[in-house]
Amino acid sequence: AASGSADAAISFTDALEITNDGRGLSQFTAKAWINFNGTGTIAIRDSHNVSSITDNGTGDYTVTFSNAMANANYAVSTNGNQELDPSTHSDTIGKIPGVNNQVAANFELMCGFFAVSVEVRDFELVQATVFGD
Repeated sequence: AASGSADAAISFTDALEITNDGRGLSQFTAKAWINFNGTGTIAIRDSHNVSSITDNGTGDYTVTFSNAMANANYAVSTNGNQELDPSTHSDTIGKIPGVNNQVAANFELMCGFFAVSVEVRDFELVQATVFGD
């Protein structure tokens, strides 16, 4: 919206930017997202603003942005899934895709299961969505 007074310069604040490829960017749109296979040779299935993923070890991945965030104060929402052998795992075990070591250029994602103790595992389906500046 425009602001100013009579005979003064008018300034504008961008609430929404439309990019050349037709995407709309605002404070309320995802700045990055990824869907990848975290087992065996890890592979990105699809993504936006993600240049690469690194396998740091069992259930431990680093997601690197194509265009870094303005700072490390962004929010990451994660989801993951791994098929379990029902003879050794009960339905009460929860899934933990968690974020660690978050900086402007990348973040570390840890996957595992928990019951009495944490069991770090590679997940077949790992997803993350990033909001921020």
